[in-house]
Amino acid sequence: MKISEYAVKNYQFTLIMFLMAVAVGLTTLFTMPRSEDPEVESPQFSVIVVYPGTSPKDMEELVVDPMEDKINELEDMKRVRTTISDGLAVFRVEYKYESDPDEKYQELVREVNSLRAELPKDVFSIDINKFQPSDVNIIQIALISENASRSKLKLHAEALKDELEKVPMLKNVEVQGLPEQIVRIDLRLDKIAQMNIPLDAITQSLQSEMANIPGGSIEAGSKAFSIKTSGNYTNLDEIKNTIVFAANGKNILLRDVADAYVTFDETTHITRLNGHRCVFVIAAQKSGLNITNTQKKYKPILESFAQKLPSNIAMVHHFDQADNVNGRLEGLGKDFLIAILLVSITLLPLGIRAASVVMISIPLSLAIGLVLLNLLGISLNQLSIVGLVVALGLLVDDSIVVVENIERWMREGHSRFDATIKATRQIGLAVVGCTVTLIIAFMPLVFLPEGAGDFIRGLPLAVIMAVLSSMLVSITVIPFLSSRILKDHGHTDGNIFMRGLQKLIHGSYSIVLDKALQRPVLTTIIAGVIFVGSLQLFPVIGFGLFPASEKPQFIINTITPLQTNLEKTDSIAHYVDEVVSRIPEVNYYATNVGKGNPRVYYNVTQENERTDFAQTFVQLKDDVSPKKKLEIINQLRSAFENYPDAKIEVKDFEQGPPVVAPVEIRLFGDNLDTLRTLASNVEQLLKQTEGTLYVKNPVSNLKSDVRVVINQEKARMTGINTVDIDRTIRFAVAGLNLGSFSDSEGEDYNIFITTPKKERATMASLNNIFVNTRSGAPVPLEQIAELKLEASQVSIDHYNKTRMVSVSAFVQKGYLNDQVISDVVAKMEHMKLPEGYRFMMGGDVEASNESFGGLGTIIIITVFMFVAVLVLMFKTFKSMLIVLSVIPLGIVGAVLALLFSGNPLSFVS
Repeated sequence: MKISEYAVKNYQFTLIMFLMAVAVGLTTLFTMPRSEDPEVESPQFSVIVVYPGTSPKDMEELVVDPMEDKINELEDMKRVRTTISDGLAVFRVEYKYESDPDEKYQELVREVNSLRAELPKDVFSIDINKFQPSDVNIIQIALISENASRSKLKLHAEALKDELEKVPMLKNVEVQGLPEQIVRIDLRLDKIAQMNIPLDAITQSLQSEMANIPGGSIEAGSKAFSIKTSGNYTNLDEIKNTIVFAANGKNILLRDVADAYVTFDETTHITRLNGHRCVFVIAAQKSGLNITNTQKKYKPILESFAQKLPSNIAMVHHFDQADNVNGRLEGLGKDFLIAILLVSITLLPLGIRAASVVMISIPLSLAIGLVLLNLLGISLNQLSIVGLVVALGLLVDDSIVVVENIERWMREGHSRFDATIKATRQIGLAVVGCTVTLIIAFMPLVFLPEGAGDFIRGLPLAVIMAVLSSMLVSITVIPFLSSRILKDHGHTDGNIFMRGLQKLIHGSYSIVLDKALQRPVLTTIIAGVIFVGSLQLFPVIGFGLFPASEKPQFIINTITPLQTNLEKTDSIAHYVDEVVSRIPEVNYYATNVGKGNPRVYYNVTQENERTDFAQTFVQLKDDVSPKKKLEIINQLRSAFENYPDAKIEVKDFEQGPPVVAPVEIRLFGDNLDTLRTLASNVEQLLKQTEGTLYVKNPVSNLKSDVRVVINQEKARMTGINTVDIDRTIRFAVAGLNLGSFSDSEGEDYNIFITTPKKERATMASLNNIFVNTRSGAPVPLEQIAELKLEASQVSIDHYNKTRMVSVSAFVQKGYLNDQVISDVVAKMEHMKLPEGYRFMMGGDVEASNESFGGLGTIIIITVFMFVAVLVLMFKTFKSMLIVLSVIPLGIVGAVLALLFSGNPLSFVS
């Protein structure tokens, strides 16, 4: 080939290009973006509407239906899933994947804002959030203390937060596990009843003092001065001395009828690390940065901060995503060294010099491959690193073929220079053709659609860039080095290793080959039987979109009965802690009661606040193998399986785009009671299907609510409005948030007015609450309203404007997802649904359909390109068919490897 000849004759130029490739490759290795997972940005958004005091049905009618009508009219809309609960509606809006996320975000904001005037005026807030792949926390730090006050923990946690916020690579630095500090006003109900002070008078007086109205500006001569008004509080004493009412010519101050003090809000999120009381400080990394370089910035800060803490507070840096990334790169380095060693051993028959030439091609090909990956915008992450590991076994092939052919020409008596030129020219086209066919084989993975395609794309591109670099090196650098390093052989049959290898081949392989050639029909039949037999193993190995994560981490979800209080849920979480602590392989376990653990995995989001939920994030020791991790997970599942007071689920992290569960059945219809009945039937169907685990039916239970039925006639007679009753009940039960103020040190506090904790309303005492008339006269609640217990839906779900219930399940270890799903689909197709009701499969079925949609065309093009390249190389169809006959035998080897390793067929495999 001309390029090879040019590289050899112009060796000075080739040498400079070689050194440049090494330098740029090393620089790229240390500077290109690094993250644990690929950053997949999709046009998905959440719209969160808060409308306090509304039931799910009212929220559905007043807010959700008109908003869904508007959103579904937008161009390129794919689906809208809505979850409606008391006072809250969460829309998950998803556009077609090829849409521009930034453009669609602006469109959604514009359309939702235009609808705001048509919604009820009492809607508290509408927030629109964009899905950000970089929002995953890269560090989670625990500040542990059994006896430090919450104020002290808050002080040090905020100090650490301030230090981490100074690191420019970090974002979303937060403190979790501590309630907010507030100014709490405990109103003495007996006093205001005696003085006939309306509740509204007190709240309005406080809110008017908190107002900070701009005073405008005045001009004096040639200058303008801003006027600062004296509104808003600056300290607690000012709040206590607020005039809240005037009676009989006397001003009544807040301190006369209430106690005001700084305290912490009620606990809704309890956090522990390894069973010890703590708070968490978390942070995420900004997009497109190198996590190893980021770690170098924040690690010294953490080490310095830990030394300044008092003796009763300890800092534990228990989760660091950078360690996972660095570990994967260390694994790549080990594989690299193993490849070098194996190449050196394999090429001993060609001599030490020939082996050295080939070994140089490995780091050089990787270096060029990294540069090309970086130019394509691919970061170093778990998928691209796997691709580079796969490429290690391929990128020496071209160089070995070239060097071996040069050696053969030299053994035949040609000079080093002539042998290099002629040998490379002889097989140059074959080397290029082999590389092109290898690239074509990986192209379908490159063009996979949707999120799965974006997620996995780094893997095939890493392989393609590496083998492309290997081809370039083998036809340029390898001939150049061979022409300078290789030496003539003293023996025409090569060195002692070559002669030994030839003797071994002639004594074994040649004999088997001769017999196979003598019986071509029998040989073909045997190969065909082996291939057909391997195809029968596909149902055994099964198919899964993505394998489970191999990281030594998993989560435990504790779900207590609906509406269980936080204390009861915490007691069960303590039991989970105790069981986990007895496992010797466990390094850390972070417990969160009332909320999910902060987001530390790309496709798992943090669970919202719920008193009936707890989550434990378990981290095993680094040397625990994936097999041992699965054994521990199964051990814990057995331990928690029959726990009576809660459902305790042990779940491994899964790869790929997020799905509700591998098995998901969506039921559609109008009537909520009918949907609930059908969901119960499907729940039983899933439980009776072999291989299912953690069956979830979100409408299996109804929640009990206390409904206040107001006697409108009596309320009007006493001069009490409905809003007065609602505010009084909220004041007594949950408290009223009057606003916030900043003290002289810049600390912000929300001001809550409520009843003393010992007087907080219970079912027994709720009737005795007094509601003030406009004149301030107290009227017992039981005189104007009746309290009733009633059952109601926990939530209502919509899917593309239609009411929907999603019943889901996971799959037990030892069972294949696709086999279990096939059994479920077969049973569902025999289930009779009422007219107007239907079901649709979600989970892995939906993800698979979306991931493989349009792939047929890509595969057809790939097959024809593959065949076209082979025909171009060998010129005849017969030769092409001979080469293609290798593929079935290759499939045999792949199937057996998956079978013996226990892995299903997936995108990665």
